[in-house]
Amino acid sequence: MNDTTRQFRDFFVSLKLTVVLLALSLILVFAATLDQVNLGIWAVQEKYFRSLFVLWHVGDIPIPVFPGGYLIGGLLLINLIAAHIYRFKFTWKKMGIQLAHAGLILLLIGELLTGLWQEDYQMRLVEGETKNYSESYRRDEFVLIDTTDPKFDEVVAIPVELLAKGGEIQHPKLPFRVVVKRYYPNAVLQLRAQNPSAPESLADKGVGPRLVTVPVQMTYKENERNWSTAFVELVGTEGSIGTWLVTAQLPTSQTFSYAGRTWRLGIRPERTYKPFSLQLLKVTHDVYLGTDIPKNFSSRVRLTTPDGREDREVLIYMNNPLRYAGLTFYQYQMDSEHATSVLQVVRNPSWLIPYISSGLITLGLLYQFVFHLAGFITRRRAA
Repeated sequence: MNDTTRQFRDFFVSLKLTVVLLALSLILVFAATLDQVNLGIWAVQEKYFRSLFVLWHVGDIPIPVFPGGYLIGGLLLINLIAAHIYRFKFTWKKMGIQLAHAGLILLLIGELLTGLWQEDYQMRLVEGETKNYSESYRRDEFVLIDTTDPKFDEVVAIPVELLAKGGEIQHPKLPFRVVVKRYYPNAVLQLRAQNPSAPESLADKGVGPRLVTVPVQMTYKENERNWSTAFVELVGTEGSIGTWLVTAQLPTSQTFSYAGRTWRLGIRPERTYKPFSLQLLKVTHDVYLGTDIPKNFSSRVRLTTPDGREDREVLIYMNNPLRYAGLTFYQYQMDSEHATSVLQVVRNPSWLIPYISSGLITLGLLYQFVFHLAGFITRRRAA
């Protein structure tokens, strides 16, 4: 092994690197905790922990100012693995420490996989309603729906990220092009009668001419959302069909006809469809007598599949989710007055890893404690 290779190895095996990485992680957690007041938990996770670097923006230029969670965690993972290969030798005396370190390595890997794979959606149901899809709380999609056939709808969904890029969008299922005139990641609407001095709307079809669009700063608070808004022009072979205002604040009920077909268009929360359906049978919301403190709230749902293999009732309540087809349905919110329940739908293929890693760490620490305790008792008896 030459000197360069040895120095490279010694750098990653070094205990000093471990101490520096742990100190950086403490600073990162502290800064993220302070910034959570401004950004909210989801934005903080993306900015500080699920990134290689924490970025500050000077105008439109991102500048890295601090190592992010992926970089610190990745280096710490390499440091632990390298230390086990080059510094630690397997002995029964140290097996507990090695088990604990193996659990910590597995925990770091699990967090990485969770950040890459986990998906969070919501399913809002009213008693008696059946759905086979869930919706994102933070992402939207622009949809064009062909409603000509009364038996089914043909839906073309376009992520709003493509609208943000501007330009033209041509989909093979659409007999026209989508030209993005303007896009706002967050905006509020006002009636033009309330703001008559506002500039003329870019829209000439639908409800757009009667509304004023006011762009506002994006929000990252958990109880607030951003309203994606855009002005889109549809252009057919004969020319412009019209320009519409589309926003997540309006239902997808604006309609138009083209080439003998009827369409609806708008922006809605991004949907993911399931190969099964859930029907909300009953919501239960009990409180302690004389208070508004929740005692129990649960949703009884019916799970069915198109092939008929699944047809059963399930009770979902706090700490008792429904797990099916790689998804977990948690009881998230409830409005008993309107018989409405909101389920949080989570897909996390690596959900077992934290439990396994915690078990390894516990087993390692327990083994190390028992091993040293047995040695201590043996020495005391000999004395």
